Amino acid sequence: MIGRLRGILASKQPPWLVIDVGGVGYEVEAPMSTVFDLPETGREVALYVHYAAKEDTVSLYGFLREAERVLFRTIQKVSGIGAKTALAVLSGVSTDEFARLVQSGDVQSLTRIPGIGKKTAERIIVELRDRVDGMALALPTGAANAPKDPQAEAASALQQLGYKPVEAARLVKETFATGDDAEAIIRKALKAALR
Repeated sequence: MIGRLRGILASKQPPWLVIDVGGVGYEVEAPMSTVFDLPETGREVALYVHYAAKEDTVSLYGFLREAERVLFRTIQKVSGIGAKTALAVLSGVSTDEFARLVQSGDVQSLTRIPGIGKKTAERIIVELRDRVDGMALALPTGAANAPKDPQAEAASALQQLGYKPVEAARLVKETFATGDDAEAIIRKALKAALR
């Protein structure tokens, strides 16, 4: 699987990008939130990548921020939503705004996103409300090279281990002590979860 690409931005024709990595051009589809923040062609870029293999195709989806990739994957867990709609969501709203809309049950605002009708918006709210509850903590929205937040890193790691975002955020909040790094928080959170 491909999780990250770092290379030269060879082409930018939204939503398509070509990233030249050691002479190999990877064609990547990206949301507008990523496309707008990219440098001009010919400059180096690093993208988080979602690799999707189907029966007859392989697709790469690129994101400047890990939070966007996590949300892209989370949205697709809603029945009837695929990659195209997930990209439309990320092109239409930020990760924080999406979490706010879902938590507040704002069907009307969600339907303004291309590809999302009333029934789909209602399904998103029902299926994702408990998952986005801890998104503010679990999804860091800073630049990729910003200093890491140990609480956000720990919450993300706990989610990778199978904890729901709400539960991961709760465990991190309950076990965090000033000065803890992500590894210490994760260890304490796992011990707390086993009690």
